[in-house]
Amino acid sequence: MLLAAAGAQGPEGFMGILMNLLPFIVIIGVFYFLMIRPQRKRDKENREMLAALTTGDNITTIGGICGKIVSVNDDIVVIEVGADKVKLVFERWAIKSVDKITAD
Repeated sequence: MLLAAAGAQGPEGFMGILMNLLPFIVIIGVFYFLMIRPQRKRDKENREMLAALTTGDNITTIGGICGKIVSVNDDIVVIEVGADKVKLVFERWAIKSVDKITAD
């Protein structure tokens, strides 16, 4: 009698487990598309922006300092700030945004 009851619950048991797990699967999918995927896209854009730094670009650092790039080495960027042309040295990761200069 126990075997007959267990055999009858086989397909229903699997569907029951699937129905119990479905909300968790949906939550994980929504979490991925609303949080993880956009963050990866922003990280990729930031890496591309930092890789494309060139001399003459106007930048803003994460500390709010604005200046013009004088030289770019591996991980070091030297910028020129203000009318006194003070040169500051920054790590490449400290750059927040870049304004490309276009030749008109």
